[in-house]
Amino acid sequence: MSPGISRAPYVTRISCGAQNDVRSSPTNTLWHKDFGYTGGIRMEANRPSYITPPLGTLRYFPLSEGPDNCYNIDKVPHGHYSVRIYFGLVKEPSFDNEPLFDVSVEGTLVYSLPSGWSSHDDEQAFVETLVFLENGTTSLCFHSTGHGDPAILAIEIQEVDEKAYYSGPGFGRGTIFRTSKRLNCGDQNPKFDVDYDGDRWGGDRFWSSIMTFGQNSDKPISTKSTIKSASAAPNFYPQALYQTALVSTDNDPDLTHTIDVDPNKNYSVWLHFAEIDPSVTDVGQRVIDISINGNIVFRDIDIVRIAGGVNSALVLNTTIPVSGRILTITLHPTTGTHAIISAIEIFEVIPVESKTLPEEVKALQSLKLALGLPLRFGWNGDPCFPQQHPWSGVDCQFDNSSNKWVIDGLDLDNQGLRGFLPDDVSQLRHLQSINLSGNNIHGLIPSALGTITSLEKLNLNGNLLSGKIPAALGGRLLHRASFNFTDNAGLCGIPGLPTCGPHLTVGAKIGIGLGACVAVVVIATCITCWWKRRQNILRAKRMAVRDAPYAKKRTHLNHIQMTRHHHNGHHHEHTRTAVENGPPLLV
Repeated sequence: MSPGISRAPYVTRISCGAQNDVRSSPTNTLWHKDFGYTGGIRMEANRPSYITPPLGTLRYFPLSEGPDNCYNIDKVPHGHYSVRIYFGLVKEPSFDNEPLFDVSVEGTLVYSLPSGWSSHDDEQAFVETLVFLENGTTSLCFHSTGHGDPAILAIEIQEVDEKAYYSGPGFGRGTIFRTSKRLNCGDQNPKFDVDYDGDRWGGDRFWSSIMTFGQNSDKPISTKSTIKSASAAPNFYPQALYQTALVSTDNDPDLTHTIDVDPNKNYSVWLHFAEIDPSVTDVGQRVIDISINGNIVFRDIDIVRIAGGVNSALVLNTTIPVSGRILTITLHPTTGTHAIISAIEIFEVIPVESKTLPEEVKALQSLKLALGLPLRFGWNGDPCFPQQHPWSGVDCQFDNSSNKWVIDGLDLDNQGLRGFLPDDVSQLRHLQSINLSGNNIHGLIPSALGTITSLEKLNLNGNLLSGKIPAALGGRLLHRASFNFTDNAGLCGIPGLPTCGPHLTVGAKIGIGLGACVAVVVIATCITCWWKRRQNILRAKRMAVRDAPYAKKRTHLNHIQMTRHHHNGHHHEHTRTAVENGPPLLV
């Protein structure tokens, strides 16, 4: 995206551990709450440096939750980004107040926290990278190294111009720039771009201040003149950056600055100039040579001529390998008596590491859930990278045909796994060895496992697996594959295991079980009804036996009254039968 585009660059800021959105002073910057990005524990935070934003919480990742933990941020538009991660200290006296751990961005290791980082008010309080993000997501991971647990205070992701820090053909896609040092020469106070009212497409960069390069009293100068941008200086650099400078003195006409770096790395060096010295007004009055670690990298630099006039910006860039731990920049005047410089930026150039095939990463994540993998395994980020932090129990190899890493081995024996084997395991089609022995894995062996033609060793012994061994796996035993299915009481179907009976699917087994339950209920209902009916019949019989004497007396009296009625027929109309009057009272 070019700076002239009217839309604002994408930006998201996360206050790690925050339960609500917060704003930080003095710029009233919005920081979003930390929800749904990662695991870990919310903790109160101590601020290690004035550079870090004034936020009160952080996200803490104890080793019990795994050695590798990641923030996964979705819906990040394709583009060029400045990604900055601030480190924090847990606000608890019992905690190690300076954890040392590694940081990776998109699977590439970019930083290892040095001892003493929390006592420096400089770039050591955060890590900043320039990276192209192309997959719609951002993965930022923190890897334990055995020296305290990671604690992250805040994360910033800011879109910058696609041509920012353009360093030549192949720029950006195969490399990540990590900020090693950024100096504003001649300014008394360190600042962010926002303090300079910098262009929004440059990112909110932090600039350390420096008033002298060494023991010599280099002369700081400044101007209020507007600085013109040249084609060599993209206009997303803040104006104020070029309104101060350091100028060498008569005692030492050279300007020399030394910076500590990591050895055996490549560094991209960016040198910023503007001729703001009032004593220089025209071409040819100041010409300098620039050397790095004793080698001249730029000759005959006439700032006025190259930039197109005084008060005009000029940016020079070169990339150099450094074998030692020192990077020394020297500006030597070949015409005129003094050297001048406005700002310096130094980036470590980090090759982007190839990632693991996405379908194999997805299959491992499915396996993680299905097996109920303990938290201590982690299994976050990329399985194979950074190379210093591969997933525990996972073996990787590079696949030249896809230019990606693939999974060729799983070794998770005796880990207390209690889940099942998912069908997605067949997506790990480069597997040569699987060892899941000595666990409590249950269920069937997926038939899709037999489609992994590269599989040479399979140890599933000592589990709770059941059902028939897939035919494709059984056939592999004839091709010198080494499979072990012993100590699974429910497995059958190959020599050495029981013969299988009629094989029922899980659905069929569930159907039979439900049918049996229904039958039991029906039988129980019938028995209950029969028992109740029988009790009613027996109760009726007992009542009939109890009432028998009363019935005999009643029959005798009726007989007597019927006889009397026969002999006194003429009184018929005035006499009621015994049946009508009921039984007489006996006294």
